[in-house]
Parts: sequence; structure tokens; C-alpha cells
Amino acid sequence: MSVMTPYRSRVDGARDGFAQLLHAEWTKFRTVRGWTITVLVAVLVMVGFGTLSAWSTTSSCSNNGGQARSGASCMPTFPLGPGGEPVSDSFYFVRQPLAGDGSITVLVTSLTGLLPPPNGSQGPGPDDTKPGLMPWSKVGVMIKGSLTQGSAYAAMMVTGGHGVRMQWNYTGDTAGLAGAVGPAHPRWLRLTRSGDVITGYDSADGAHWARVGTVTLAGLPSTVQVGLFGASPDYANVTQNFGGTSQNGGGPTQATGVFDHVAVTGGSGSAAGQWAGSYLGAAEASGIGSYHQGGGRFTVTGSGDIAPIAEGHGGPADAALTINDYLLGTFAGLIALAVIAAMFMTSEYRRNLLRVTFAASPRRGRVLAAKAIVIGAVSFVAGLVGAFVAVSIGTAVTHSRGYYEFPVSGPVEARVIIGTGLLTAVTAVLALAVGAIVRRSAAAVAIVVVTIVFPYFLAVTGAVPLGAADWLLRITPAAGFAVQGAYPQYPQVTAIYSGLSGYYPLGSLAGLAVLCGWTAAAMAGAAYLLRRRGA
Repeated sequence: MSVMTPYRSRVDGARDGFAQLLHAEWTKFRTVRGWTITVLVAVLVMVGFGTLSAWSTTSSCSNNGGQARSGASCMPTFPLGPGGEPVSDSFYFVRQPLAGDGSITVLVTSLTGLLPPPNGSQGPGPDDTKPGLMPWSKVGVMIKGSLTQGSAYAAMMVTGGHGVRMQWNYTGDTAGLAGAVGPAHPRWLRLTRSGDVITGYDSADGAHWARVGTVTLAGLPSTVQVGLFGASPDYANVTQNFGGTSQNGGGPTQATGVFDHVAVTGGSGSAAGQWAGSYLGAAEASGIGSYHQGGGRFTVTGSGDIAPIAEGHGGPADAALTINDYLLGTFAGLIALAVIAAMFMTSEYRRNLLRVTFAASPRRGRVLAAKAIVIGAVSFVAGLVGAFVAVSIGTAVTHSRGYYEFPVSGPVEARVIIGTGLLTAVTAVLALAVGAIVRRSAAAVAIVVVTIVFPYFLAVTGAVPLGAADWLLRITPAAGFAVQGAYPQYPQVTAIYSGLSGYYPLGSLAGLAVLCGWTAAAMAGAAYLLRRRGA
């Protein structure tokens, strides 16, 4: 009696089978001309919107003689910080030169201020103000590279609502002692310079000092300006409306600080040195600042701000373009890619070809995974190429026309471009999964639009209240648009940080994780239904 030995293939069937399945799904996709054309359309739409945004920026103005001008010559000017970012640099400064290394130490015994009434008076003046402080009203000591707006600086300060802070070069901020300053709770402040290194200290009693921070101001000149300052940002009652924001009331505010035991050591400075006081910045605020010196005590009053200008909240800087302007076509590209992603699954239902696919590969979950990999990879490449070309052309057009663009670092720009590719890829996989669930292309695309594009549209156009927009960009798949957030939310700048202004409530990775969570849930549901029901 002979024994038959069954044939065993030497090829790893599972691994080879899935590779063959991937190749088969890729072949299906690339041989449908309409799908390939739609991918190209998605890329062209993204590039077209970005280019149009760069070219459509126009401005017109006239000089004092009435001669009309247009284009870059009408762009408002604003100081730029050491990092190239637009900044506010307007404050009252009582200073003296300091050559070489040295320090300044003061005791701040009082911080008071004036606010305009909420009815829109343009104060501040004796008849149209009320006592009060803005949370970021500030007085303190500063070492500044020069009297040029935007020059490097470091400062130790007391604030109206955030305790002691050390701030430097407009974007840097770190906390010191908490609590409000007053006669019963004075604050000692100190700044020391050693070359380009500035160190800030604070103390509650003048005997026990704590280091708040140490920063390096690259290229600091040998002789700097050292002294006392006062600043208080404008008050604005800003509300969000459909398509924008509106301001009702507000105006300049002022802060007054009382300084005692002022001591400048090292270099050419001394407590008995010659002090000079002047307003640094906008000419219209020059009448607000002043100082008085007597009995070893200084009283300094100032208005204005020393801070970065947040994108979308800069007054004159609002005319500047941003990297997000070049990515306005992302939502249109998403819709096009969602259409072909849904059809990649539903077309086989409509033509009864899915039976053939499942006969060749009975493990239906693997079929879904293969389709997801193919459509995800195609959409990632499309989104990546579209974003890269749109940003490159948009930036080139903006620079060639002489317009200003809010700067972003190279790593941030790369993160936004790659993130856009991931956004389109995950959205396409979501559309594929929804198509497997509902089996209808139109229904699948409608669901994706309602869950991703529509919430994004509502949030960025201000069609819903700010709180609702915030939640839409937190819990819906539209949270994935956070990967395009390119500009930071500065804690020392009070502004409406919302989708309306190009900001997102979640970080880029957190927002993408929300979108991935929704997609994973849809893929799990699609895999379950594929196994439970017939083709």
C-alpha cells in the first residue's frame, strides 16, 4: 500500500498572496483612466487655488498729494523681530547706555493703569478712562540692543495679571513669581549681561534671589541700552461674526510703575548716571508716556506692547500672506480624492465585480486592507505634491510681487506639507471605508463632506459661535486640518485663536490622531460588514 504525500508549495502563500493582491488592486486603479485624471485634477486644484491666492492679493493707496499707488508700495510697514516675524515694539523707555557687561536691579512697589470705557471712547484721557490693568500690562527692566524697533532685547517685568515674567526677543516668555505687585507685595527684579548672555532674576525680599531664565541674544552690540520701561496693549472688545470679527469699543490703555532702589552696575552705567526718557514706537502714542524721578524713585508711565503680532490679528500685518493661504485648495482636493476613494470600492458593487475579487481572495479583510493601502498611497502622493507645488509657487509669486509673507521655519513648512499629504491619505481611506459600509458612491462622498469639509467650513468662516467652532475642530474628523496649523498661539498675546484666523484647538499630531481614530472605526465597521453580508 503506497502513501500519497500532499504537495506543499515552497512559497510563503500569505505573504506572496497579499503582494499579489496589492498589485491587482493597483492595476485596477491605474487602468481606470477617469480615476487617474481625477487624481491629477485634485493636484491641479490645490496648486491653482494657492497660485490664485498669491496673485489675487492687491492693495491701493494714495500719498499725501493724492497720487494713486498700488501693489507692494502700498503694503503697510511694521517692525520685524530678530526671527523675521512682525512685532509690536512700542513702549516708554527710561534708559542709559551700558558698555560691556553689567546689571540692573530695581524694586517695583506699584503697578496701576487706566482703561478706556467699553463704549468705544478713544482715550486714554482724564475724562474718558477708568482705573484698571490689562492682563499683559507690564513694567520692569530691560536690556535692549538698540532703540531701533524690532531689535533684540530681554526684560524682567511685573504684569497686570500674570505675575513676574521674563520675556525676550518678542516670542520668548517664562514665568517667575506669581501674584500681583503692590506696596504689601513688592517685587525685586534683576537683569545681568555677560557678553550675549542675559540672565533674569526675581525676589520677594531682595535677599533671596531666584533665577527665572537665561537667554542668548546673538549679535548683541558691545554697548546696549539698559533701563526701565512701561507698556500696556490696546483694549479691544472683539466679537466673532459670520466670515470675520468685529470690534466694538476699545482703545489705548496705559500702565504706571513705581521703581525704587534702582541700581546699574558695571560698564559705563551707574545709579547716578544720566537717564533719558522717550517713547519708542508709534508717534500717535508719544503723548501717553512719561517718567518722573525724585528722591531715588522713578515713576514710569507707558502704553503700547512688546510682543509678536499673531497671524490674523496684526492690524496692518493682516495684509500679509501666509503659508495657509497657499493651501486653500486642500478642501477641494479632498473632495476629489474622496470621490475616487469611494468609487474604488462602490464601483465593484455596482458592476458585480466584487464577487470575482472575493473568489480570488476569500479573506475579505485583506481585500479591504489592500484597497486602503493603494488609495491611501495614491492620495498621499497627490496631497504631498499638490501642497509642495502650491506653497512653492505661492511663495515665489508673493516674493516676486514684493508682498510680505508671515515667516515659518523650514521644519514647520515641511511638517505642514507632509501633514497635508497625510490629511488627504487618511481622508481617502475614510471615504473608502464609508463606501464599503453604504455601498453607494454618492452617499459615501456626502458623508465624508458632511463630517470633514462641512465642519471645517463652518469653523473657518465663523458661521457658528466660537465655542461651537472650537468643538467642531476637536471632535469631528475635521480636526485633521490641524496638521496645517503653521503659526504658534502666543500666551503673551491676547487674540481670538480660532479656525477663523488659521489656528486650531488641537496640535497637529492630536488633530491627525482624531481623524485617524474616526477612520480606524470606519475601517473596523467596513471589515465587519464585509464578512457578514454578501458581495
